Amino acid sequence: MKTNTYYTAVGHFRHKTDGAGRSYPVILVNQEEHIVDIQEMAVWTILNWRFLRMEQIEAKYDQMAKDLPSARRTLDTCLNRLEMRGLIVRGSGDTDFEALYDLLGELYVVPVSESLSLRLLTFGKLLLGGVPFSKAKQLFRKDKLNERETQVMALSRQALLSTAELIKCAEVGATDISTEEKLMDALIDNDYTTSDSIAFEMLQAEQLVPVTIAVANLYLRKQIIFERV
Repeated sequence: MKTNTYYTAVGHFRHKTDGAGRSYPVILVNQEEHIVDIQEMAVWTILNWRFLRMEQIEAKYDQMAKDLPSARRTLDTCLNRLEMRGLIVRGSGDTDFEALYDLLGELYVVPVSESLSLRLLTFGKLLLGGVPFSKAKQLFRKDKLNERETQVMALSRQALLSTAELIKCAEVGATDISTEEKLMDALIDNDYTTSDSIAFEMLQAEQLVPVTIAVANLYLRKQIIFERV
């Protein structure tokens, strides 16, 4: 049976400036800066807010590679280096959903900022970049979340939770995890659950599919990013 494998990006992009005023890209994961070269940045960007198979990555990279000034290494080399540094992850399984949960189960969910100032700044950059006003203004349209997506966002704003931990909270009906004690009560309700075992344990949870799908949809709609701790 063919194994299904998906890749995605972790962390978020930021421009930094050195003492000489030169700009360079970094990827921030768990508040740690990772300097990347132009090839690695291209691969990370391809995977940001996407779940892609290898052949899809190859197709998108081939389109970009001809415009890269110094494409010296192979795509496989760049992927392996990014994966070793924890800037991208892969998940595999016998089915598409198994691969998706293997990808997301241990990734931590972080809601994207909804501040007006950030949206205005992004709006201005889109217009200066030639994006039509009709498309740029979509940035201010409030994304309508379904009940499960709303639950995921509400929990993620209270604590840093992995997808598996979000499933556990949904499984036990936890809504208030605003303190360490309340969070531990929701996540550790027996003598065998640990942070290392929870992703495996949630494979049998009733909320496995709906919460995993909610997390995936929020990511594809750019409402969240993924972190590692």
